[in-house]
Amino acid sequence: MVEKMSVEMEEMDEEMEMEVPAKKAQPPRPFGFLQQNRVFLDFFWDLAKPEQEVRLAAVKNLIQYLQQDSKVDELDYAFKRLVDGLGHTREAARPAFSLALGQVLSAFQDVSLQSILDKIREKHSFHGGKKKLFRNALFGNLFGVLALHQSGRLTKEPHVVLGCVQVLQSLSQHKQHLKDLPTKTMMDILNEIPEEVFEQLLLGALQADLASAFRTPEQLQLLLVALQRFPHTLRPKKLKKLLGSSTIINDDNIPKLTQVLKIAAQSGKKELVLPVVALDLLKLSLKEDSFQLFWNKAIIGGMLKEPPGPAHYLSFRLLGSALPLLSLPQLKEVLSGEVMMQYGEHVVAAQKPDRFKMAPEMDKLVSDFLQGCEDSEKQLAVMVCFSSLTNHGYPVVPSVWRVVQHLQPAALQEYVAWLKSMFLQPQIDTLLDFSTRKQKDKQWEKEKRESPVSRLRKWIAARLASIIDNHQVRRQEDLCMDVARFVFFHAFFSTKKVSPDVAESKGKLSVPLDENTRGVLANSFFGCLTSLHRMLLVDDDAVATGQKRVQGVTADGTLWIYHLVQYAQLLLSQSKHVQTSRPFSPEQTLAWDSMLESVANLKKKAKKGPTDENNAFLQLFLLLGIQLFKDPEELLDIMKDLQSCVNKAQEKKTKKKKHAAEQEPEWVEVMVDILLSMLSQRSRHIRQVCKTVFSSICPHVNAAALTAILDVLDPDQDDEEDGAVVVTDDGVKTKKKLKEEEEDDEDMEDEDEDEDDGDDDEEDDEGLEEEEDGMETVDQNFRLKMMKVLQQQALATEQDASSDEDLDDDAMMKLDKGLAALFAEQKKKVQAKKDEKLKLKKEKALVREFKIKVLDLVEVFVARQAGSPLVLGLVEPLLNIINRGMSSGSDQQEQEFLRRAADIFRNQLCRSKVYCRTAGDRQGELHDLLEKLVTKTQKLPDSSVGLYYFSASLYVVKVLRGALPAETKETQTAHGAATSHLKFMGSVDVDRVSSVFREALNSFMAKRKSPLTTKMFSDLFDRFPVLCVNLMDAAVQHMISGVREHQRGQACVLVLKGLQSREVQQLMAGAPWTELCEKVTEQLAAVFGQVDESESKMAKEKLVKALQLCQFLVKHIRYQKLSVDLEPLQAALQSMPSVVTFKKIGQLEDTYWAVVKHFGVTKPKVDKKKPKEAAEPAPALKKKKGFLPETKKRKKRNKPVLEPASAEKPWLASKPGAEKGQTKKKQDKKTKQKRPADAAPASQPNPAKKSKTQSDSKAAKKKKKKLKLKEGGGQM
Repeated sequence: MVEKMSVEMEEMDEEMEMEVPAKKAQPPRPFGFLQQNRVFLDFFWDLAKPEQEVRLAAVKNLIQYLQQDSKVDELDYAFKRLVDGLGHTREAARPAFSLALGQVLSAFQDVSLQSILDKIREKHSFHGGKKKLFRNALFGNLFGVLALHQSGRLTKEPHVVLGCVQVLQSLSQHKQHLKDLPTKTMMDILNEIPEEVFEQLLLGALQADLASAFRTPEQLQLLLVALQRFPHTLRPKKLKKLLGSSTIINDDNIPKLTQVLKIAAQSGKKELVLPVVALDLLKLSLKEDSFQLFWNKAIIGGMLKEPPGPAHYLSFRLLGSALPLLSLPQLKEVLSGEVMMQYGEHVVAAQKPDRFKMAPEMDKLVSDFLQGCEDSEKQLAVMVCFSSLTNHGYPVVPSVWRVVQHLQPAALQEYVAWLKSMFLQPQIDTLLDFSTRKQKDKQWEKEKRESPVSRLRKWIAARLASIIDNHQVRRQEDLCMDVARFVFFHAFFSTKKVSPDVAESKGKLSVPLDENTRGVLANSFFGCLTSLHRMLLVDDDAVATGQKRVQGVTADGTLWIYHLVQYAQLLLSQSKHVQTSRPFSPEQTLAWDSMLESVANLKKKAKKGPTDENNAFLQLFLLLGIQLFKDPEELLDIMKDLQSCVNKAQEKKTKKKKHAAEQEPEWVEVMVDILLSMLSQRSRHIRQVCKTVFSSICPHVNAAALTAILDVLDPDQDDEEDGAVVVTDDGVKTKKKLKEEEEDDEDMEDEDEDEDDGDDDEEDDEGLEEEEDGMETVDQNFRLKMMKVLQQQALATEQDASSDEDLDDDAMMKLDKGLAALFAEQKKKVQAKKDEKLKLKKEKALVREFKIKVLDLVEVFVARQAGSPLVLGLVEPLLNIINRGMSSGSDQQEQEFLRRAADIFRNQLCRSKVYCRTAGDRQGELHDLLEKLVTKTQKLPDSSVGLYYFSASLYVVKVLRGALPAETKETQTAHGAATSHLKFMGSVDVDRVSSVFREALNSFMAKRKSPLTTKMFSDLFDRFPVLCVNLMDAAVQHMISGVREHQRGQACVLVLKGLQSREVQQLMAGAPWTELCEKVTEQLAAVFGQVDESESKMAKEKLVKALQLCQFLVKHIRYQKLSVDLEPLQAALQSMPSVVTFKKIGQLEDTYWAVVKHFGVTKPKVDKKKPKEAAEPAPALKKKKGFLPETKKRKKRNKPVLEPASAEKPWLASKPGAEKGQTKKKQDKKTKQKRPADAAPASQPNPAKKSKTQSDSKAAKKKKKKLKLKEGGGQM
């Protein structure tokens, strides 16, 4: 027990020496029981462990143990150990001992707190102790007081409170170790004691601390806590005696308070939190009615005068934290003052990277305020003030500020009204507008393009749209419609005079709208339209029953877009009061009227019986009608096509024609063309509507319509003039683009040389030579012009009979002008080609984006019509996209397009539970497709693409097989499992399909590099057991005939997969199964007979696979009692250990012994005594720890400098002092390395030191000294 306690105390503290010798003089009673109770002692060991869970469990278990068996010896010992552990050297152990001490004191009320406090003072006295343990003693006192405080008994023993406070006061002087922990502990104690105890005991003790409150933030915080807890004791008269003033916040104390706040800001800048003293001062200022004085002089006049940094951040955090505490007038005053202005400048300046950003903290503070505030007026004031903080007209807060979701409905309504009024009549003077230093520059004022009014209106438009888009905002239908009408009106209309029917005409614009702002409004409107299209109808019944809620409709079931179309018609009919920003042409007006007529007809038919088809047409008409205001010219033809499409669909429905005219396409084909042309526009709303509409017409889609979609996605048609024209009207053919790109690449090098070389002719010639070396062609026109200019100058110099070096100024200027004009013209050409290349790149991105949208239609068709025969026509086009995409560039759009196509093909097409079951009339076509896919898989260069092709072939087999007949299912359920349903393959030509896959398997086993993988055939065996049965013979043969070890091992894996299948066992039950087992046994015997001593990784892996197959086969044969001869296999297995060496390959060794165990051979046991005998001399080797490493010994041995040095200077050896000093040093070195007498081998002379060249006398002396050390080795 003593040894264990001493070890523990050494770990805790070097100062905590055991008092066991003092206890020995006393009777052995106190610790007699402890010597036997090891569980009790382990609690204290666990308290010092680094794991928090272990420490907490130790505290809990210690309390339970002491309460169950409360003996005086154990309780005294527990208090001693806990008090000792308060100053533990481990930081994590101190809180654990403190917590445990507090809990024990709380459990045992009869123990006096004063006695524990005395023990703490005695044990952890930091006066006159060792300097090493000074810090531990400080923490011991601190955590001891914390333990007394956590016991909850300080109020019952008031005299102990004074002692605790005195200890904390003495600790507060050592801030370099404890920081502000003592002061915080005093505050916690003050928060719990009654006012009587404070007045009688603590007031006198704390008088000095309270009087010096303006020195540090901690002392000021202590005073503020005392004022909050004991207002009757610290009355104004008492404060005047302490501080010289009856109030804390006054003109005289403002400089002191400001200085304290600055200190608090600097000390807490790493924590990124508001110091508590700042918030308490704010609360006190509100209590003393001195808030304006505190805010204006201490914050604005003091903190904000500091450079941007911690002082400013404290002011910003105090502003956000003060929102719940202020009244409405105070909120408006604070949020329109200098602090908000400085916050806005910080937000704008912090947009640069690597800058500290205060905006997320402010957003959190504002969000918490709005969420907890129920006063709509205060909510509105905060939202308006933050929205009024603008930088040159543009608000600092983002337009998608999500704090709006916490607004009350009344506050939200008023906020929207304020936004609308500010849009109509922007009052920049009422805003809290500021400008940065750059914006204040006159040059920036000249270059700026947008006015503050325009910037503000753009933000308001986006702000209104974001309110509709945020589904968490508690908005109502009237508010949504009001916002949508307002944005739509000002985007496309203007007021002539006020109309009583149009509420938006009543608002007058103080500044007219420019076209740029109208464009932003139009985009915001269509963003609102998208949000309304996705808006869920709040239906309590649907929510209760868990049904899918309807999107895009109002409470009465009408589409949101229909209400807006009606509103647009109202505005168009009020031509005397309002006018469109771009008036309709007669054709556009006719298209609008026909749209309204078609909508009316469709709504009449919907009343008789709504259908998905009519709903699709209705949505398209409404969408095209609204889009007429944005792009009227592009949509006229689409409107006409849609109208004819609807007429054909209705005509076909009413007259029930069997087939239309041969020359005219079906209405669904026209509909698909319309959808494709609409998808070419960059609009999220159009994309969603097109998906909805196509989902409605999916049952009517025919092969021609599906082909039109696939033609757009076909990568083989990228080189032709196809679907790319749908996206860009001014596009050029891809072949021309490729030529221009090649020319651009050539000319870019010319441009680089021109820019780098300037007018230097020599460098120009070098650049031309480099181009010729690089086999790059040069612009011949530019070369001819350059030569022409130089020849003209050469002729002029020849006429003047002068050389290049003697050109006069006029000739030089003329040459410079000619070259400058030539290079300027060439630079323009290169820039034009650059712009053209950038344009082509953008067009390519648009085409890729368009194709990604078209994939939406394919995805919808696969999801809605997975059982249609038309889905089979998607297999090859999707595979072609995947194949081409794998070899395309790594652009993000390309990868997204490839990922979408692969996901649709594999997850939604091949793995779908619904598939075409009516393929009986297409058997030949599907079998040809299957052969084509499998053949293509074998020719692919990569297995990643081959996996998709092989999955497609399995999908075709599944389609050919179809579903089980109803009679088969009934017999299966009635008569149990039978093989009839396993043999069912539907329309599959089993022989033909088996031969196809057999060829693929042979190719896989015969080629060194094949795109086929074992996983592909494993899936085939799992899904189609009939085909597995037909391929088993080929797989068994390849166990020997595989081209490499890897293929033979994979053949074993496939054979094992087939043998383990229950379906295969049922299909081959009887003689075929026994015959198969015999073949596999023979092949395995041959495999094991061919094993050699090869150490290659492939050979060992193949052997492991073969042993795994053998293990299952032998076990199965023995279990089924099949008549299979296993003796050849057993003989081959028994000969393996003589060929294969089982070294450290655990899997190979374990598998082998598991196999031969079935033949009665067990793994030989290893004699455990031999390692012990071999390890006996190990302790002698371990005792050479003190000697030098072998590497250093070699270095010393190879030093050739010692011999000539001793030969040239023999007087060094003759000096007695030198010889004596050397031998003494070596003797000291050896005595340090010596061990006890039993370590004789370690004391042998080091052979490395014999290599040093020494005189004979010196070597003799060294031998004598070593002998003496050996003799006295046991006495060291």
